Amino acid sequence: MGEPATVVLHGLDELQQRLGQELGTSGWRSVEQEQIDLFAKLTGDEQWIHVDPERARGGPFGATVQHGFLTLGLATGLLWEVCTVDGFGVVLNYGLNKVRFPAPLRVGSRVRMRVALAEVKALGGTGAEAVYRLTFEVEGEAKPCCVADLVFRYYA
Repeated sequence: MGEPATVVLHGLDELQQRLGQELGTSGWRSVEQEQIDLFAKLTGDEQWIHVDPERARGGPFGATVQHGFLTLGLATGLLWEVCTVDGFGVVLNYGLNKVRFPAPLRVGSRVRMRVALAEVKALGGTGAEAVYRLTFEVEGEAKPCCVADLVFRYYA
């Protein structure tokens, strides 16, 4: 895990106060072939663009690339580095809304996640739902490698 969260929000009121705002950015993470290979083995997605560095050098990206779902799998840990919400007893990852992978994430790159609070709503008086807009930035690249809306639910 990274550093403690830079933003701690206390309950529904503070979530609502931050609606529409950027909450922060995680630290950088290095993209390593060993992690890609392990993810490929675990998921069965062993396409050559991910696991064959020699062949990938001559491919469309000039190197192996991290799986989009591996990048997306980093979201919860990176979110907790940027922001946590207290005042609730149960925190659930409720799912994802729109997800896109607009650019490759090449091995040897560094990636970080920028977080904005896109939506907040009360749930039955004792809970809340928050939608975090995630943008995975690649160091030195103009386009993000992933953009997604991550939905969390919080219950008393």
